[in-house]
Amino acid sequence: MIRNYHRWHSPNLNRDMELLEFGHGGFPIVVFPTSKGRFFEYEDRGMIASIAPQIEQGEYHLFCVDSVDAESWYNRSIHPHHRVMRHNQYDDYIFHEVATLALAKEGRTQIGVTGCSFGGFHAVNFALKHPDLVSACVSMSGAYDMTDFMPHYTGEDFYLNQPLQYLPNLNDGWYWNHYQKMKLVLATGEWDICLDDNLRLSDILSAKSIPHLLDIWGDGTGHDWSYWKQMMQKFF
Repeated sequence: MIRNYHRWHSPNLNRDMELLEFGHGGFPIVVFPTSKGRFFEYEDRGMIASIAPQIEQGEYHLFCVDSVDAESWYNRSIHPHHRVMRHNQYDDYIFHEVATLALAKEGRTQIGVTGCSFGGFHAVNFALKHPDLVSACVSMSGAYDMTDFMPHYTGEDFYLNQPLQYLPNLNDGWYWNHYQKMKLVLATGEWDICLDDNLRLSDILSAKSIPHLLDIWGDGTGHDWSYWKQMMQKFF
């Protein structure tokens, strides 16, 4: 399997950022790590190995990015507004830098996104905000309610990064038309700590007539890498 390491100074984040690229061709997918996770997490946790045949056969081309969660959502030493602004800069980094790299590699116009747990939040939020760029999103055990991070902050900047809040009020036909073409998967387990978030998001999507798959796994499935590897194999 072709594996490439990338590092450059991000103008959007004003710091060096790293990522790992796996594959030589196929549909480009940006992979978000879990809370405060690193770009090598998916490799270390066996997620890349779980779909190695598909990557080697040129079906998928993965770009595993670093997080800045410790500087944004988890950075309780700064005002909530500045935490959200740091997240928005990260969004710009993914959109203008990582996606540009992924599209250039494959000569395509759209990408996929995926992630587990907090990475699932990043994947879903990014996909819903950029449906012209993202045509597929697979979230595994995603957490979508950010109010625990900022329980007393109600700024519009925060609201616009809360899928459970902005989606019910989103009536723009441009977004709705793009959502109709997106493959959106919410995979979770019957004992997953994020099950309720997935049920709530699925209810909102259904109420808005937005196609998606809510896949609740049984057999005691919870919130863990062993389950996410199986989900990875199912959806990729």
